[in-house]
Amino acid sequence: MSLENILSITGKPGLYQLKSKAKNGFVVESLLDKKTSIVGINHNVSVLKDISIYTYTKEMPLKVVLKKIAEKETNGPAINHKVGKKELENYFNEVLPDYDEERVYASDIKKVIQWYNLLQDNDLLGALEEE
Repeated sequence: MSLENILSITGKPGLYQLKSKAKNGFVVESLLDKKTSIVGINHNVSVLKDISIYTYTKEMPLKVVLKKIAEKETNGPAINHKVGKKELENYFNEVLPDYDEERVYASDIKKVIQWYNLLQDNDLLGALEEE
């Protein structure tokens, strides 16, 4: 599996694995609770493969950022995404020292760490090596 099959859906918590395409949307499985549902085409869906993080020099693909977290944590879990803003920023600064602090908000960092931990919990870090 690759990051092409992992989705973030606005308004819904966590990440989703694309199972198949339906007539009016997608059939997805939640990585949080393994429940299958149908997401209509009117939902704002982002494919993890297409997400990037701003740095001072360029946009860094999410895949690269997740790999950097995996290297830092030796493929183990990262810090809890619910820690304070300063702790999140300090952690992210260790992972990606040149991230653009004015364009990458604490909420973005929180999401990236939560996504990494979800992928790690579901043994999907191998998706970072594919493609």
